[in-house]
Amino acid sequence: MTSPRRALIVIDVQNEYVTGDLPIEYPDVHTSLANIGRAIDAAHAAGVPVVVVQHLGPATSPIFARGSHGAELHEVVASRKRDHLVTKSAASAWTDTDLASWLAARGIDTLTVTGYMTHNCDASTINHAMHAGLTVEFLDDATGSVPYENSAGFASAEEIHRVFSVVLQSSFAAVGSTDAWIAAVRDGEPLERGSIYASNQKARAKLATV
Repeated sequence: MTSPRRALIVIDVQNEYVTGDLPIEYPDVHTSLANIGRAIDAAHAAGVPVVVVQHLGPATSPIFARGSHGAELHEVVASRKRDHLVTKSAASAWTDTDLASWLAARGIDTLTVTGYMTHNCDASTINHAMHAGLTVEFLDDATGSVPYENSAGFASAEEIHRVFSVVLQSSFAAVGSTDAWIAAVRDGEPLERGSIYASNQKARAKLATV
């Protein structure tokens, strides 16, 4: 088995999600921030390049307004070194950025995703990466969600994060904890990835016993 050629991508770890108007509710933001810091430190120690992503909106935007405190990188990320900075205005870190060329130039075949939000910029970046031919990993305790309510209904942050994590593991990414990822990096191994068929079969078997 060939060891993964990883890059760690840290998506939108900005003040808006911690002290601003879009606070992460699940997992607890302080837990995810601590795990993001641990993942960055472990990546540097192992020679895994770290890409930091920053979302910037128009100056008139209610969130992530360019030049605002909310749009600034949180101290957990800002205080640590990085190998590359990507600024974006769309959900996916691939859209209108140099991410694809930067990864390709370094022979990266596996992208490990941390940061916010699970269901929006993380999922968009993961799906984009998978379709670009990369293997993707998602650290579910170094990410997080917010609750939503709109004309389609209500969903708590925990529901959104849990369901997206299950769906991602079924096809798009190998979902694991920060601890599991650090061990996998140390051992030069990939995280375990699921499949649509296996995920469905396991769910059907469980439901049949109810």
